[in-house]
Amino acid sequence: MAKIESSLNSSNTPALIDFPCDFPLKVMGESQSLFTKTIVALIQTILPEFDETKIESKLSSTGKYTSLTCMVHVVSQQQLDEIYRLISGHPLVKFSL
Repeated sequence: MAKIESSLNSSNTPALIDFPCDFPLKVMGESQSLFTKTIVALIQTILPEFDETKIESKLSSTGKYTSLTCMVHVVSQQQLDEIYRLISGHPLVKFSL
């Protein structure tokens, strides 16, 4: 029983991610020259060491949207949540996963 309790988070549900870890953050927005640089700058406010070479970029079939997969190294759920809040609140971002 103690083993189960120690693997539960504050809401008494099993943790889905083991921290620290590398996490693929997906971000999509309209294709613009500043989109990638903006996303990098946003991530670096939480993770100053984030390197933009850790990003894969893909254009939609029409070229209207850009999808980024940013591999971030996070140490806690709180840190990951902070990154999501910051990115999803930006006007260039259509959605993030």
